[in-house]
Amino acid sequence: MPRFYLSQPLNSHTELTLPENIVRHIYVLRLKIGEEITLFNGNGNEFTATLQEINKRQATCFVQEARYINRESPLNITLVQAISSGERMDFTLQKGVELGVKTFLPIISERCVVKLSGERAEKRVARWQEIVIAACEQSGRNIVPKVLPIITFKDYLKQIDKKNLHLIMSLNRAQKLRDFTPLPENIDLMIGPEGGWTTAEENAAFAAGVQSLTLGQRILRTETASLAAVAAMQTLWGDF
Repeated sequence: MPRFYLSQPLNSHTELTLPENIVRHIYVLRLKIGEEITLFNGNGNEFTATLQEINKRQATCFVQEARYINRESPLNITLVQAISSGERMDFTLQKGVELGVKTFLPIISERCVVKLSGERAEKRVARWQEIVIAACEQSGRNIVPKVLPIITFKDYLKQIDKKNLHLIMSLNRAQKLRDFTPLPENIDLMIGPEGGWTTAEENAAFAAGVQSLTLGQRILRTETASLAAVAAMQTLWGDF
């Protein structure tokens, strides 16, 4: 059943005029009057709705009962991702949603190819949030992960929550996932850019209490490292 996100309140047993972006999708999918869709707005509920009217510019539906369906992982993973170039960042966000990441924090490190600030940064974060929403529509998640505003590596280290387990992907001082005890629930996972972390960045992270993590002796690409680490965490500690 097609799933669509709306950024507005949803109420059972009501008629709803759908926004233009959803109307376009319905028209492209060639859905018919009487067919059912799923609607959600990020609060954990999802609603089955029956299409009542469809044309190129407008569609209405009747919203049925709300259902609370929890598809969230017990792990609270924040992916602290150094901004990567091209489609790598988009891919990381999309697959991170599918794997259960709860929050995305894009950061600028020394070797980041992409440098964003001001209005350009705000627009890019908004686009990344749209990618996350689309991934929720596809994967069945009813709570939408947040893409936080871009900050620098140094500013991130200043604000870290000491109660969380903070991990940085590195071959320096590296430990394996099974070495971390007790089993964590709140994890900040730091992944470097295409060129990796600098020695100074790694040392600053260690001084701030961040621990090093390795997934073996092979050097992984940035998009591989983030998703492999999250999948491994979900296997060891989460819902895999």
